[in-house]
Amino acid sequence: MSNVEQTLSIIKPDAVERNLVDKIQKKFKDEKLIIVKTKKIQISKEEASEFYKVHQTKPFFDRLCSYLSSGPIVVMILEGKNAITENRRIMGATDPKNAENGSLRKLYGISIDKNSVHGSDSPDNAKKEINFFFKD
Repeated sequence: MSNVEQTLSIIKPDAVERNLVDKIQKKFKDEKLIIVKTKKIQISKEEASEFYKVHQTKPFFDRLCSYLSSGPIVVMILEGKNAITENRRIMGATDPKNAENGSLRKLYGISIDKNSVHGSDSPDNAKKEINFFFKD
């Protein structure tokens, strides 16, 4: 199988709080992505700031970090053919209002901030993000 990739996926605090973990994981499996590793953790605001460092100059940075550290999250390594692109397609647009029907953010997202899931946007970021949460 060519183009087998790994990507990071996060089920964010709003979705964990609403008991959507199983539904979201099922959607990934139904779409032929394999969950290689998964764990439920809570991170500090400092860790969230480190994770989202690429966004530190954006106006939403502080809100984003506060939110990601506001409750438990489920981090996963997804693997499959074109996993990065596939995961982003499955998640849908950042703003649930603009997300495609059937996408995770359309189904479960509350707002542009509380959009239920995160996924790596490039091979480089996927590597960095996987290493951030799964340092072996």
